[in-house]
Parts: sequence; C-alpha cells; structure tokens
Amino acid sequence: MIYETSYDTGLKPFSPDLKRGKWEKPTDYLFACFGLALKLDIFVASYWFFFDMGIFGMMPYLVYMAIYLVPIMVIHSFMGQFSSSGFISAFRLSPFFKGMGYVSVFLTIAMLIYYSIFAAVPLLFMINSFRPTLPWSCEGLKSWYNESAGKTTICNGTISEDLMSMSDNDTEFHRLLVHVPSVLYFQYHFESAEEDNYPDLSQDYELSWRFVGLFFLVWTMVAFIFYKFSETAKFGKFLRYMVIVTLILLLLCFGRFLFLPGALMGLKSFMKPGLDEMLMGVSSTFVMVLHAFGAGWGSVMALSSFNEFKTDIMAYSWIISFGQIFIFTMFGMVSFMLDHYFNEHIEGSFNTQVLSHWVLFLSGASALSSLGWPNLWTFIYYTMLLMAALIVITTQIFTVLQSLFDEFEILRVRKQEVTFGLIGGIAVCSFFFCTNHGIIFFSALGLDVIFSHSLLHLLLLLVVLWIYGRERFQRDIEFMLGQHFASWKVFILRFIAPIILIICLVIGIFVCVMEHSYSSEIVLVLSIILVVIPILAIPGYGIYFLYLSTGTFWERFKRTCRPTDWYPVEMEHRQKYEESLNNSDMTQQLTIVPN
Repeated sequence: MIYETSYDTGLKPFSPDLKRGKWEKPTDYLFACFGLALKLDIFVASYWFFFDMGIFGMMPYLVYMAIYLVPIMVIHSFMGQFSSSGFISAFRLSPFFKGMGYVSVFLTIAMLIYYSIFAAVPLLFMINSFRPTLPWSCEGLKSWYNESAGKTTICNGTISEDLMSMSDNDTEFHRLLVHVPSVLYFQYHFESAEEDNYPDLSQDYELSWRFVGLFFLVWTMVAFIFYKFSETAKFGKFLRYMVIVTLILLLLCFGRFLFLPGALMGLKSFMKPGLDEMLMGVSSTFVMVLHAFGAGWGSVMALSSFNEFKTDIMAYSWIISFGQIFIFTMFGMVSFMLDHYFNEHIEGSFNTQVLSHWVLFLSGASALSSLGWPNLWTFIYYTMLLMAALIVITTQIFTVLQSLFDEFEILRVRKQEVTFGLIGGIAVCSFFFCTNHGIIFFSALGLDVIFSHSLLHLLLLLVVLWIYGRERFQRDIEFMLGQHFASWKVFILRFIAPIILIICLVIGIFVCVMEHSYSSEIVLVLSIILVVIPILAIPGYGIYFLYLSTGTFWERFKRTCRPTDWYPVEMEHRQKYEESLNNSDMTQQLTIVPN
C-alpha cells in the first residue's frame, strides 16, 4: 500500500458513503455557496461597522478576495472535493486536527440556535401584511399605540419630545429621538422593550408567546423542506431555485425602493462615499469576507464534497466570490436607500435622530407602508427575507448532517431520525431567543465568528500547507484538476494570508469583548458554551488520538499528523491516484513509519 491506512494504526478504516449522491448540475454548488452570502446578520453588525462605507469602501474586499478569500476557498473546496467528505472526515488529511471538524459542527449549531430570528421577523410582517390597514403605517399605528402619551415617531414628529441627554466636555445638549412605527410594532410584542429606548440588563426575562409561535412555524417549514428534499440532487435543485427567486425578488424590491423619497440620494452616497467611509471599509470588510465560508466555517468544504472529482474549483471560487460581492452590494444599496428615506424626516436638523433600528428587517416595513400597494410590497419584500433565512438555515443543517453521516457509519442507517432529531433539538434551544434578552442580544453570538473563523483559517493553513506539506498539496490538487497550480499561489497562502488572518483575529477578539460587555450574562455564558469551549475540542481530540497511538510521544505525534485513508473515494480516480503516487518522488515520505 503506497499511502497509510487506518489498518496501520490499529483503528477502524474510513468507510465512504457511496450513496451520499452528487449535485444534479455543477452549478448547484455555485448557488449553494451564493446562499452563504444571504446570512444577513452581517447587516445587523453593519450598522456599527461598515454601514456608511459605500461601494468604493468595499474595494478592500476585492483585495482580500485575491489575497486570501479565493485561495482559502480553493483549499476548502480541494479538501471536500478530493475526499468526497464533509468537514469532519476531510481531516483524514491530518487526523490529529480532526477536532476542527467537530468545532465546525458546534459553531454551526450555535448559529442555527439564534438564526431563526431572521425567519421569524419576516413571518411577523408577512402575516400582518394581510390586514386591510398595516399596523405599522401611520394610520394603523393609532389602533394600538397611544401617540399623544408615547414616543415621538415619524408620524407625529411634533407631538412630544423624547429627549436623550448627551454631553460633550462641559457642554450638555439634547437630541430628539424619533421612532419608526414598525420598530415600535416589533417592540410591542415585548412589554419591557416598549418601556425604554435601550435594554436594561437587570430586567427579568420575558417570553413572547407570539414569537414562540413564529419560531414554531419556522422550524416546521425547515422540517418540511428536509422531508421533501433530503436527497442531495433534490436539495441542490431546491437551493438553486430558492436562490434564483430570492435574487429576483431582491432586484424587484430594489427597483421599487428607487421611488422612495431620499432613495436616490442614498444611492449617490453609496456610489460616492467620503474618505472617512472608504477608510472604514479597510477593516470592516474583514467581517464580510469571513461570512463567505458559512456560519460554522466548514460549509464550503462540505458543499464541495458533492462535486464531480474533476470540477474546476479554481474558476468556481472566483465566481462564488464575485457572486457574494454582488449580493452584499445589493443589500448594501437597499440599506442605504432605506436609511436615507428616514433621514428625509430630519433633513437640516442637527439635534434629531431617527432610531431606524435593524433597517433591513424592522424599519423597512414602515418605508414600504408609504408606497402604493403597501400590503403587496410588504409581502414581496419579507418573502424575500424569509427565503434568504431559510436558505441559510437549511444549507447549514444539510452540511452538518452530511458531515456526521460521513464520519459515523452507524448514523447512515437512521438518517431520518437523526435529521429530525437535530432539527427538533435546535428548535427547542432557539426558544431562548423568544425572550426580551435573547431577541436583543443575539448579535453578540453572530460577531463571535470574527474570532472563531480567523482562528480556524489559521489552523487550516498550518495543517494543509505546513504539516501535510506544500509539495503534497500541489501534487494532489494538480492531480484532481488536471492543471498546473502555480507556486506563487501557495506562497500567498503560506506567508501573506496568515498576516491578514492574524489581523482579523485581533479585531475579532476586540469586537467580541466590546459586544459582550453590552449583552446579558446568559448570552456571554452561551457564547462560552457554544463557541469558546468547542474550540478546546481541537487540542482535546489531538490528545485523544495520541493516546490511541503507540510509541514515543514524537513518534505518535508524527503518525497522527500524517494523512490516513487519504485518497479519492471513487475507484477509478483512486487507482489513478495510486499510480500517480507510485511515480512520485514523495512516495517514500508518505509511507515511512518510524519503528
């Protein structure tokens, strides 16, 4: 045998799942990866990080894309496509680090626990869009909100003064806070959220039964999707049409928003940002790049495992990156138009602020109520957001399930029970985010990915290009693609990309500390349980694997770092790979085992 197998280590050999299936069309992989860019909690964070940077402020994204996004995406795609395995079994490339795959499972589940918010909120507005008068319109506001005794809104800007005191050195001034009716309607479902402009960490936990019902509907839809489209080919087709329809609706809504007052000014600002906004993009687009690999980091690896062995992942990685830029840009322009629409209400006023919280999901409903046919456009817009959320949720669950089935042969005979058990478990855990604290502070968990993804990418580069080795990586990817893989690309991955990722890691630590300082204690505990502790699985699994091995510590370490059962699954390609290794100068390096 010219490559090491599990028989040599005394462990059970890897058993590939030959019934896992392939994409119906090669482009299904593209659409699945486009769907990763629809993880729209990035635009919740964008309000603080890169909301005003504009299209030219996104230029650093293009630089990052060339420096490390596309090359690292190639590595993810290579590991999945070469091994035909999800993000756990793909680490047969270096078993000592297989804990990275388990970390990816936990991080994905952590995201899924809170992400149903992004489907529940659109459902809330979709259901109420069937009312003759929209409850968040200026006319509908009167039916449930006491305007004369309440907060200042864009409907009654002259009725009352909701002042926020601010100080600058020794000078104190007041700012008039103007509220958006659709945001108030959202807060209306939580009594404690109605009382204050900003959440109080000392408040008791309040469960909204309305949102419990919405969350139940969301997870029922998710379960139905997996009941009907559990097979790979069917699921790929489902994603293909879902992504296409979502983008069509996005373009349709973009065209309609052009007629909002102030929308064209918003587009102008987006196309011609100031110098400060462009400089903000240098660091802020780090956040956007990290979302390209899925919520749990290993999604591209799992999705690429359904490609045909010779799929050109080099070209596909560029297409995916540009497609994700298009999606980010479109949602960015929609956000700008909505934001400038609300700024029209306070034009020329320096002491007034419109609290257009969570513009895409909450404030957008009030903007839609000012258009002709408001009920129809509200339904169309929030259908688009609901579909985007379902694409993200189902794709992430699909990658987790397939990774578990690839790694644990015993689960393959009980796929249905495992699938609906996982969905049910996540659904139950997600009900925490139906509370006032959970629905407000969920973004803290979303920002943890800046830290976790940066760390995992650094480890991946270490594993593939330093431990597995530059020569082996080049040989394998050239064998798989049938084309030359330039050495300068490897140089970027070995020496340039790590510098960028170290900067990301530092930024991520700073952002996480800052965000969790404002969130509730239980969200911090959840973050530690769902993000920090799972990362310990990386050294933990490595130590466990060392324990199962034999020999001195150094012999064990070298043995567990070497590729085990690392070969193409399909027999035709496996035989050609063996022939390739027989003719390789590196055969001896792969097969020598210390005594």
